[in-house]
Amino acid sequence: MYHVNYLQQIFGSASLGYEKECQQEGIKEAGRACLETAGTLDHHLSRSSPRRHHGARLLSVPSAPPLSREAVPPASISEAAAGGQEELDIRRNTMRLLCTSLSFAVICWLAEGTLSKTDAKKGATKKMEEKVLHSDKTVQERGLVVVDPKAKDIILEHRSYCSKKMKERHFSGDVLGYVTPWNSHGYDISKIFGNKFTLISPVWLQVRRKGKERFQFTGLHDADKGWMKDVRKNSKNIKIVPRILFDGWTYQDFESVFGSEDEIEELSKNMVLLAKNENFDGFVVEVWSQLGNQKQKELIHLLVHLSEALHEAELKLILVIPPAVAAGTNQPGMFTKKEFDQLASAIDRFSLMTYDYSTPQRPGPNSPLPWVRACVQVLDPDSKWRNKILLGLNFYGMDYSALGALGEPILGGRYIETLKEHKPKIVWDEQIAEHYFKYKKNKGGKHAIFYPTLKSIQLRLELAKELGTGISIWELGQGLDYFYDLL
Repeated sequence: MYHVNYLQQIFGSASLGYEKECQQEGIKEAGRACLETAGTLDHHLSRSSPRRHHGARLLSVPSAPPLSREAVPPASISEAAAGGQEELDIRRNTMRLLCTSLSFAVICWLAEGTLSKTDAKKGATKKMEEKVLHSDKTVQERGLVVVDPKAKDIILEHRSYCSKKMKERHFSGDVLGYVTPWNSHGYDISKIFGNKFTLISPVWLQVRRKGKERFQFTGLHDADKGWMKDVRKNSKNIKIVPRILFDGWTYQDFESVFGSEDEIEELSKNMVLLAKNENFDGFVVEVWSQLGNQKQKELIHLLVHLSEALHEAELKLILVIPPAVAAGTNQPGMFTKKEFDQLASAIDRFSLMTYDYSTPQRPGPNSPLPWVRACVQVLDPDSKWRNKILLGLNFYGMDYSALGALGEPILGGRYIETLKEHKPKIVWDEQIAEHYFKYKKNKGGKHAIFYPTLKSIQLRLELAKELGTGISIWELGQGLDYFYDLL
């Protein structure tokens, strides 16, 4: 069993650093209370509209409601009535001066407690430096592929890839890169580093069943012929194989197609015509997980027939498959050696989803290395078809919260912004071969981010070489530009 209880490791007992952070939060809360009290007294004595606190951006203090007559000390009321307006004015001015002095003192105290002497001199507006020019050296030559990266170095270097070697391949196996319409940077990556890929899969297409032997293909509005031309111009041997989903299919739709050779023939013929008309080199088909463990024999028959039709037209078929070992267990996944053996001779490549290992309810690594190895070895223990397996690499990460078992994907841009804001210590976990770091939001509690690094990617590329597989990357626009020096 490869799962480790990372919930305790990440969000467990507080470290010394976190205790110090809590103390600072306590000081801030005390400061807020003092300012609120001062604001209440000032408001009552002046009997004017609530004051705007000029420090509200630093310490967001709500205006206090007016005090009731019963809340004012009786002595103050009698003095105001008997002592005359002049004495009351003196008291008002004195209290305003005291409140102002108290507010200023607390702000200074907070500043001293949260800023170092160096920070105070430099000011809070100083931005972390980022290189925007390309480098003459690879990330390996710059000494950046390490287990102990610094946040400032990632921020500085992440855009700077080696321009001299951007067309050289360092990984000899097949490399499939996914590109999505909602992340346009991936389109640029596929052109800049085109020679490093053998397959590019734009996530464009859906097939819908509209009735007996009637199929509709949607998503062609996303197809970019100009981009396809540019990609092929930069890399002569690359194949463009759009992903296609069986969108909106009911269980009855699948049963109808499985039970009719005419339906299977019509679907296969339509897919071949679509590829020829749109100048595609084949398809990446994502369908296996939709049926769970049901109708596997029938689905295999459909896929074999589809592959034969595509191959006859000199087109490729890549099948997306779930991990062979269920995450967090030693139990078989939805796609096992049995199904792999039946399809291996017919399918050109298998895009293996060796990521999404953890969940918000069970936070932790995206893709623990021992689990990745097991998923490949379970599928093909005798290494007969390893070259057809594309070991999945995630170029996104996950941001987990300790409050309410929450988690969400994090892409390269927000990862860099989080490093800039929190300047965390990045921790290496040797067992899973991944980095993560912890940070704390003002009102969002403790968080932990698992995001790929140069070192974690390098080790997975080395594993792919050792196992004899290719790789598939989900997805190109989500990573950092200097990742591609490794391919």
